[in-house]
Amino acid sequence: MTKQTIFSRVATLAKANINALLDSAEDPQKMLDQLIRDYTNNIREAEDAVSTTIGNLRLLEQDHKEDVDAAAEWGVKALAASKKADELRAAGTAAEADRFDGLAKVALGRQLHSEKEARDAEPTIAAQNEVVGKLKSGLDQMKTKLGELQAKRDQLVARARTAQAQNQMMDAAQNIDVLDPTSELSRFEEKVRREEARALGKQELAASSLDAQFEQLDALGDDAEIEARLAALKGA
Repeated sequence: MTKQTIFSRVATLAKANINALLDSAEDPQKMLDQLIRDYTNNIREAEDAVSTTIGNLRLLEQDHKEDVDAAAEWGVKALAASKKADELRAAGTAAEADRFDGLAKVALGRQLHSEKEARDAEPTIAAQNEVVGKLKSGLDQMKTKLGELQAKRDQLVARARTAQAQNQMMDAAQNIDVLDPTSELSRFEEKVRREEARALGKQELAASSLDAQFEQLDALGDDAEIEARLAALKGA
């Protein structure tokens, strides 16, 4: 995977609207789980890419520093050779003076080459620093998004569990007669009333039979009284 591709993916994921994604998802929890996996994998890949980019940048910076140091060193050598040539020329040793001037020119040539190398590397180093800065910023945003995703997933799971518990409670409640909680008691009371009425019926029936027996006794008494009075009349 190229560095530019990873950078594009980092930028895209970092700018992703989580809420919009969830609103369009059929199963938000599964989508969050997948997004978390994608973010985690892309963060890992991006971290590798950033590490490589930073490593390359540090090598460029080291090379640049070496060129700058070399240019300064060759400048010192050129100056030393030039001074030596001046001393020799003043002492009347022209040939030897020319040799040291030649050495000074070589040192100056090396200095120019090192300065050019350092100068040519500076735009690349600046560009690489900008890329590293953007990648680091994108990574920070992705990590923030990952934290948001994980928090939203935890909230969603908690809400789902709460909703499931509420549904279970409502299902259990539907099995109870919530409109008439005394329905069972009312049926039992009605049964008792029927039993009481049956007992009253038996009592009334028993009372009716007893009254009939006393009426028979009363009728027998009347017959006896009539016979007694008839006998009295005949005796008179």
